[in-house]
Amino acid sequence: MTTLVLPLEAAPNPLLPHTAEIIFGFVFLVLLAIAFAKVVVPKFEKAYADRTQAIEGGMNEAKQAQAEAKAALEKYNAQLAEARQEAAKIREDAREQGAVIIAEMREQANAEAERIVTHARAQIDAERAQAVASLRSEVGHMATTLAGRIVGESLEDEARQRRTVERFLAELEESESARQAVGTDG
Repeated sequence: MTTLVLPLEAAPNPLLPHTAEIIFGFVFLVLLAIAFAKVVVPKFEKAYADRTQAIEGGMNEAKQAQAEAKAALEKYNAQLAEARQEAAKIREDAREQGAVIIAEMREQANAEAERIVTHARAQIDAERAQAVASLRSEVGHMATTLAGRIVGESLEDEARQRRTVERFLAELEESESARQAVGTDG
């Protein structure tokens, strides 16, 4: 059997890199960090600032749009309130005008009814007077004819006939009035 003899000098550890590689890697890492700080970070900062500004601008625009919408809503509500007040005023004016028109129509109707009643009374009075005159004439003629037959002489003289009839009717009216006076007193 043979034994293997190891030299005193130890063999390099495969897990540890060489010193030159460590220095080279460190320099490369520093150069990469400088390049990243000079080129990439400003671009990210610019993009971040642009995005922040866009968001803030959008928020400002949204606030402005909200303020405009609120102003428009207040204006609309004011116009709506004004329109409601105007509509209420128009309704009230219409009610008042309606009441005035109804009062005028009632007044006209009452005046027309009064005129019709007055005209009817005048017509009735005229017809009554005409009927009384006609009855007086007929009653007078019949009375004189009858009286003439009873008395036996002719009462055909018109003037005498008229006087007789009027005297008879006056006596008849007086007795009628006296009878009514006695009837109302007792």
